[in-house]
Amino acid sequence: MAPILDVSHLRVVRGRTTILHDVSWRVARGEHWVILGANGSGKTSLLKALTGFLSATAGEFAVLGRRYGASDWRDLRLQIGVVTSAFTSSIPPSEIARDTVVSGKFAQLDLWHRTTRADRTAALRRLRAIGLGPLADRAWAYLSQGERQRVLIARALMARPRLLILDEPCAGLDPVAREKFLVDLERLARRRSAPALVLVTHHVEEITPAFTHALLLRRGKVHAAGRRQRVLTSANLAATFGAPLRLVRRGARLGLRVASQA
Repeated sequence: MAPILDVSHLRVVRGRTTILHDVSWRVARGEHWVILGANGSGKTSLLKALTGFLSATAGEFAVLGRRYGASDWRDLRLQIGVVTSAFTSSIPPSEIARDTVVSGKFAQLDLWHRTTRADRTAALRRLRAIGLGPLADRAWAYLSQGERQRVLIARALMARPRLLILDEPCAGLDPVAREKFLVDLERLARRRSAPALVLVTHHVEEITPAFTHALLLRRGKVHAAGRRQRVLTSANLAATFGAPLRLVRRGARLGLRVASQA
């Protein structure tokens, strides 16, 4: 079977700056990946390229065997769910949570598409699944940051995507809200029907046990990629972030320490 995502020699150049250098990466069915890298490592540019918002200079990628540029990307984009705080400014403050979730079925922000009772019922079911059923009619302006991130997950799942990308979803969350979000994410990853997950983060503490693989980016290049046990090492992370780091285990979770302070 075709992999969920297949990236081959992807290169992005803007002016005299090469943002991504020859990035190759494959996400197979049943895998959940985390992408780690310092600021400026190319994480955001890679996500923009994969979602059709940034044109590659060279290379290619395919989702479910359908190659970008040779398929109708409007349809293909529905196979890729995205959770990012960049969406928040495009959601009207008065839009209720249920409508925000429904908008995911059409890959829209600021819902204008005509909806059906079945759409609204499906949206409510997804909100209930993440514990937000009672907030279905609450306006976006009156949701907390943690509630908004969980609504965006429900929104991304409306189109039943095969790939779900979470772009630093814990940014701005307090410790309690972050942990609740990560528990919800782990529960989602464990579902038999779950899409392949790609979590983009700076923090190894946010990598829950369900994530099976890791991609490390450094200065626009792949430093390491593969099973997390092999890739997530002190040496690899120190090279990725350009600092003397030591990986530590905290039960089922991970942590990083600056070696000089250990």
